[in-house]
Amino acid sequence: MKKQTKPTRKNKIERVWHLIDANNQILGRISTEIAKLLMGKSKPYFVRNLDCGDYVVVVNTKNVKVSGKKEEKKEYLRYSGFPGGLKRETLKDLRARKPQEIIRHAVSGMLPHNRLHDRMLKRLYIFAGPEHPYQDKFKIANSK
Repeated sequence: MKKQTKPTRKNKIERVWHLIDANNQILGRISTEIAKLLMGKSKPYFVRNLDCGDYVVVVNTKNVKVSGKKEEKKEYLRYSGFPGGLKRETLKDLRARKPQEIIRHAVSGMLPHNRLHDRMLKRLYIFAGPEHPYQDKFKIANSK
């Protein structure tokens, strides 16, 4: 008798909360780990057409590290849609203004660009400092 692999169903997906401390971590290395958790690639029932990922809370993003001269040379571009509306900002300036966007931009580029992209990115919560309002979520997850 042959055994068949059962397809993954939406109601069978379990979501877990993960806390990641970005203090003195390298941006690219930590972003790949966050992207894997958001996609759910480490789960045995992972399929690409369903959103199987977990919730991820990242703290201390203002202390994330980059190698080389990226602090001064890496640029983030925004375009308003109007003529002359292209804005350039270095990593150093973005870190001073909004350090959460550094992680969000890096992780967003590592997620698949399909209909699930926005849903996966909504489960990413990023905080510049060590405080966050989701402490009760981890107590429930750790007690299992």
